[in-house]
Amino acid sequence: MPRAVPAIVAAETFTRAAQPVLPVGDGLVLRPWLRRDGPEVYAAFQDPAIRRWHVRTADTVEEAGDWVDSWARSWHSGTAANWAVADSRTGRLMGRASLHHMELWHGEAEIAYWVVPAARGRGIAPRAVDALVGWAFEVAGFHRLELRHSVHNAQSCRVAHKSGFVLEGINRSAGLHADGWHDMHLHARVQPTRSAEPAHRVTYAETIPEAATQPVHRLRR
Repeated sequence: MPRAVPAIVAAETFTRAAQPVLPVGDGLVLRPWLRRDGPEVYAAFQDPAIRRWHVRTADTVEEAGDWVDSWARSWHSGTAANWAVADSRTGRLMGRASLHHMELWHGEAEIAYWVVPAARGRGIAPRAVDALVGWAFEVAGFHRLELRHSVHNAQSCRVAHKSGFVLEGINRSAGLHADGWHDMHLHARVQPTRSAEPAHRVTYAETIPEAATQPVHRLRR
């Protein structure tokens, strides 16, 4: 059945073009993933803070290398857009910034990110997210970008607010973590030329007291 409106984001953005390198500034870029990043991804996933917010674990360097290969392949399939956050001079891995759950017809996607332990405290995550959002809106033409995180992940909540993502609400028991189901904050940004920002933006300070009271719904073994 034909659709009444065309896709918001053209599939050819991914299927017929090479993945670009995006400047972040201050000596950082978002670049496509390379197989040689596998050992650094493996090392990153040994960090307790990264493991805390991810269900998947990297048990071997080879497994992490397979992840990297899948992240790179996802571009041309138009299912996700994964970038390595890297030092522009040395190529050293600093983190990851991605668009996943992409719905090209609706122009929607979800932002994901992490930063390696040695690079934290330098504002890398919000700057990488800003660069990714700029490309997604201005080049690819996405209409809406969402950002979800556990209500217990205060650091990720700070990144969301610094990057201009408006808190829209809480998705109850929506994120599975190692210790059970977490309530999730839902933040979003909408293409500024298509929708005005709401009159009141919920601030980080307003969300944390409530977030700290949200339960973890333990898995039944």
